[in-house]
Amino acid sequence: MFGPRFSLFADTMSVGLATAVSCLPVVTIPAALSTACAVLRGAGEDRPATAGRYFALLRRRLRAGDLLAGCVAVAGVLLFLADLALARAGLPGGAGFAALAGVIGCGALLVALRACARPESVTDWTAALRRAVGDAGRDLGGSALILLAVVTAGLCAWMLLPLAFLAPGPLALALTAIDVRTPRSV
Repeated sequence: MFGPRFSLFADTMSVGLATAVSCLPVVTIPAALSTACAVLRGAGEDRPATAGRYFALLRRRLRAGDLLAGCVAVAGVLLFLADLALARAGLPGGAGFAALAGVIGCGALLVALRACARPESVTDWTAALRRAVGDAGRDLGGSALILLAVVTAGLCAWMLLPLAFLAPGPLALALTAIDVRTPRSV
C-alpha cells in the first residue's frame, strides 16, 4: 500500500528500536550499531531488514573483540568528560584545552562511527578503524554529514525523550548511506 520507501522507513525504525535495546549494556554500543549498519546495508541487497534478523546477526557476531571495542569507547568517553571537567576547574589554559579536547572528541567520534558503518567491523575492528581513518580524511563531505546526523539524533532525543529509543535507526541508516557512497581506494 505504501511502497518500498515506507517499508525501509518501518524497517529502519524497528532496527533502531532493537539497536537501542541492545545498547543498554553500554559496552555493546559499537557491536549494536555495527550490526544495525550491516542489517540496513543488506536491505539494499534485497535481504530483510527486520529486528529478528538484527538480533540473529548480533547473537552470532558478539565476541570478545566487540566487548573490548565497547570498553575502549566507554573509557574514551569517561576520559573526555574528565578532561572537560578539569578544564572547567579554572586551570590556566583551560578554555583552550577544552576547545582542543572538543575537536579531538569530535574526530574520535567521527572515526568510531565510520568504523561502525564499515562492513569489516563485523569481523575485524582494527581493519575497520584503519579504513575509517582514511575515509574520514578523504571524504570530508561525508564526515560533515555524519557529524550532522549525530547532532540531529541528539537534538531529537533531547526534544522528545521517547525519540531517543528510535534515534539509532536513522543514525545507522545515515552511517550506512554515507559509507556506501564513499569511494573506495585500494
